[in-house]
Amino acid sequence: MSFRVPVYFSPDYVLARHEFDTTRKASWVYESLAAAPIAGIEVRAPEPLTAAGLGEVHDPEYVEAVRCGEPRELAESQGFAWDPALWAMVRASNGGAVAAARAALVEGTAGSLSSGLHHARRRHGAGNCTFNGLALAARAGLQAGAGEVLVLDLDAHCGGGTHSLLADDPRVWQVDVSVDDYDAYEASERWTLDLVRRADDYLPTVQERLAALESAAPRFSLCIYNAGMDLHERSGDGALAGITAEVLAARERLVFEWCRRRGTAVAFVLAGGYISATLDRAELVGLHRLTLAAACG
Repeated sequence: MSFRVPVYFSPDYVLARHEFDTTRKASWVYESLAAAPIAGIEVRAPEPLTAAGLGEVHDPEYVEAVRCGEPRELAESQGFAWDPALWAMVRASNGGAVAAARAALVEGTAGSLSSGLHHARRRHGAGNCTFNGLALAARAGLQAGAGEVLVLDLDAHCGGGTHSLLADDPRVWQVDVSVDDYDAYEASERWTLDLVRRADDYLPTVQERLAALESAAPRFSLCIYNAGMDLHERSGDGALAGITAEVLAARERLVFEWCRRRGTAVAFVLAGGYISATLDRAELVGLHRLTLAAACG
């Protein structure tokens, strides 16, 4: 069965001068959709977040530093060289994550071609993440009437930034299945963290964590899905031998089918995925298209 899936993108997602996959690949995926559409995907432009909107989870002094570039150390705390276009870029890309959460509650499934989100803290950026669009999207979902929100983080790396921002909110749960311990945190009943070291254990771990939620957790109104492709065996940082495109395609089907079966709205973003000496741009885009295809059923 096919669905209409709003997917948010703006050219502003790639405005910053800093050249890195996280600041460029949204446009590569968008261009691929123009050249080879996926049935059901409907690209929409998001409203950029305001400084006040970003202040829902981030310290106003940090927001101002990213806007104006001073203090420079704070403005560049995510690891990007600052330029004035960075402000427009992160307002747009995080606005897309928030728009996807709101749209998902109405239409069932939505997404944004955003990435570089889950390591950002309240007072600074980290790990190529300026603002935490997952936390912002979860807050927006709660404000729009979601009763309980699940953050499903399947990036190669741990989502410690999201944990630092939302772990105290009893309405938010996180399932985090990672293959690299960067940004690890102390797990709990609502914030599980698995570090998988063998490819054969990866899909069973994801499946077991989702199955465990069937009885132990509330009926989630909304799932915020951080769909990382950086664990692919030929990606850059985070790669795990034995994680192939077929494994990742099966994971995407598992996630979206789980949400549909439970009647849980799902809003996805692209998360990690990097060109390497053995993974070119077309292949990276193909991996991210697995998420888009699975979202459409």
